[in-house]
Amino acid sequence: MGTLLHIQASPMKERSFSLHTATAFIGSYLQSHPSDTVRTVDVFDGTLAEFGVLQAAAKYKILHGKPASEEERTAWAAVEKTVAEFRAADKYVFSSAMWNFGPPYMLKKYIDIIVQPTLTFAYSPAEGYKGLVTGKPALLILARGGAYGPGSGAEGYDFQKPYLEMILRFIGFTRIDTILVEPTLMGGPPAAAEKLAAAIAVAREKARTF
Repeated sequence: MGTLLHIQASPMKERSFSLHTATAFIGSYLQSHPSDTVRTVDVFDGTLAEFGVLQAAAKYKILHGKPASEEERTAWAAVEKTVAEFRAADKYVFSSAMWNFGPPYMLKKYIDIIVQPTLTFAYSPAEGYKGLVTGKPALLILARGGAYGPGSGAEGYDFQKPYLEMILRFIGFTRIDTILVEPTLMGGPPAAAEKLAAAIAVAREKARTF
């Protein structure tokens, strides 16, 4: 029995291309892995831990072995809990919209919470940076209004896919697959529906062996 963690990063809900594709993936996944469970983190539901003045102060005090106040320790404990819940999963699916050529700000907030020294990555002068979340697969399901693939002429505007793939590699992932739903705003609703159907077909197939 394993746990699949779905990090959901679109507030569009039933109108979300990435969520529709992820839902199809999860349905197919559970058919092929009936003993597994799926847990969802919706980064837009208002339940993410905060990372502000108290958390930042606690982080650097703890890193440097300095005493933190009770308020700071409590604030940092919420960050540690979020990281622990992330690391407890066996497999990961990120479904995300593209906003202003990158991931939505709430997904970036989630990443900024979980990417922490000693918790998801380490550093030493001898080895440099070393990811600590290893041996687990990740799937990115990314919807974009435009087309940013090779030959599109817009490759340089894509700060969504390269960033998410890079940050996952940074914390230790080596098996990262990506499904793109694009373009969703070029060609009108019929073209968008066609792109969605194609992405869903790929997602269902990938789910069988994920």
